[in-house]
Amino acid sequence: MPIRASQKALRLGFIALTGLFFAWGFITCLNDILVPHLRSVFHLNYAESALVQSAFFLAYFVSSLPSASVVARFGYKRGLVIGLACMALGALLFVPAASFVSFPMFLGALFILASGITLLQVAANPYVTLLGPADSAPARLNLTQAFNSLGTTLAPLIGGSLLLGAGVVAVDSAAGTSAAAQASTVIAPYAVIAAVLAAAAVLFLFLPLSEPDERPEKLSLGSVKQSLAVPGLSLGVVGIFLYVGAEVAIGSFLVSLITTTLGIDPAKAAHYVAFYWGGAMIGRFVGAWLMRYIPPARMLTIFAAGAAALVTISLTTSGTFSVYAMLAVGLCNSIMFPTIFSLGIRRLGPLTSVGSSLMVIAIVGGAVVPLAVGTLADHFGLRTAFVLPGLCYLYILFYGYFGGRVATGELGVLAESGVPATSTAP
Repeated sequence: MPIRASQKALRLGFIALTGLFFAWGFITCLNDILVPHLRSVFHLNYAESALVQSAFFLAYFVSSLPSASVVARFGYKRGLVIGLACMALGALLFVPAASFVSFPMFLGALFILASGITLLQVAANPYVTLLGPADSAPARLNLTQAFNSLGTTLAPLIGGSLLLGAGVVAVDSAAGTSAAAQASTVIAPYAVIAAVLAAAAVLFLFLPLSEPDERPEKLSLGSVKQSLAVPGLSLGVVGIFLYVGAEVAIGSFLVSLITTTLGIDPAKAAHYVAFYWGGAMIGRFVGAWLMRYIPPARMLTIFAAGAAALVTISLTTSGTFSVYAMLAVGLCNSIMFPTIFSLGIRRLGPLTSVGSSLMVIAIVGGAVVPLAVGTLADHFGLRTAFVLPGLCYLYILFYGYFGGRVATGELGVLAESGVPATSTAP
């Protein structure tokens, strides 16, 4: 049920949430720069360096259901405040991690930071869908995700200059730059991030954000089973797992792919990564407009087919063309997450926060798929390993064609799902 509030209040909530989407996009994409940075500091192989993403995205698996409980108990607004505070703590822990030059401490800080983002995801994504009619929810979520992509676009440019600048972290850098000196480059950026996040938590505490009339269903085994009985949600959970895994795997190893393919240093290669995330940003702005005229599920099918085709082209060509084909996958990624997410929770009603938490749990694909790609890269080469993300996009193509039709009720199977009639969205 959409939130009942004045247009001014709804607009304020939408603007405030859009700022959060930008912030966690920026922070999440900094991991793509941390991977080659920490790989150099601690002399890691591909699989070991992928643990950066694994520690971060593992938090989605561990923290999603507790996050749903937090939202059910305290509401969406206070859930956002708690999430921001947790993120600030995680960012602040980068300071001792760098000071002690401890890879496990870095992983722990990333896990806590991502736990805060998990709570934001559980609260913010469904909240955006409730800020207006259900039919326009995919377009609304795509628009906020576009600003999330703006953050992911700027992160490689800023992070590459701060963490990969001066060539001090190239894997084959000359001896003489100590691990402590390399590790210390993260202190200032993450200290600033911690301060900004703490200020944002205080700001949200006093913002007059409206809560929906229908309180979120409390988390229980029964509510989880009832949510998963809806085919649109269960298929969407798999779709989110594979989509996030594919997107993060490509982003994590783009710097390595570009440096080996074009023979340039990591700092310059990091600038190319901005095109990958910039494509997602442009695609989401365009997608939010196109969804006024094209059904979301149909658009998802088209974009997934494009992503699979581009990965195939990249792996069967060489040189600059190969790199640009892989970068263009970002454009196809653009609408996938918000469209899969909004279709999956479309008809859950009071079970929306539970379904949302299950969707967010599936973001753990960002921990599993990159690790699998890194392992394949160590054994068979990096280019061969990118076959796995290509396969992930084939499932998303299936979800767009079949799962999306289930989510919208086109196949007429929702009546057997066991969801209460009061939960059906208008």
